[in-house]
Amino acid sequence: MNDQAKAQAFAVDPADTETYWQPKPANGYAEVHISRRHHETLSDFESGVQVVAPGCYIREHAHSAHEEVIHVIEGNGTASIDGEETPIGPGCTVYLGPLRAHKITNTGSGPLRLFWVLMPGGLSEFFSEIGRPRTPGGAAPEPFERPADVAAIEQRTVYAPNPTPE
Repeated sequence: MNDQAKAQAFAVDPADTETYWQPKPANGYAEVHISRRHHETLSDFESGVQVVAPGCYIREHAHSAHEEVIHVIEGNGTASIDGEETPIGPGCTVYLGPLRAHKITNTGSGPLRLFWVLMPGGLSEFFSEIGRPRTPGGAAPEPFERPADVAAIEQRTVYAPNPTPE
């Protein structure tokens, strides 16, 4: 095995992740564990964790040319995929192909903790532009609005045009 191939293995310490408080309607936070912005990888994907506060949701959206895998680590909710609602809980995995409209809602009384993988990557740019830097263990800010130019941010990152913007 050559040195370049060997360089493609690493561990990411939680203290070394990008992490951002998320605006309404999710009101939680997102962590980016692996991204090309910070790691040399053989393929273009990103992964991390998103936490959605109780009673909140990740608004309906789709990705133009991306595949997404979401695995529920903790909490309960629903995944609405192209308008069809499915209950999700710990151990549940959701696969989303390009252009599949989806919304994730926290229906539980505690946080909904999701591990995600996006191929190709680009979600880290979105999180950094709409969120606020987060220090793990720090107090959550008061819920805040998404930036006024969120549609432009979505268009230049990983989102398909949203036919029903919120």
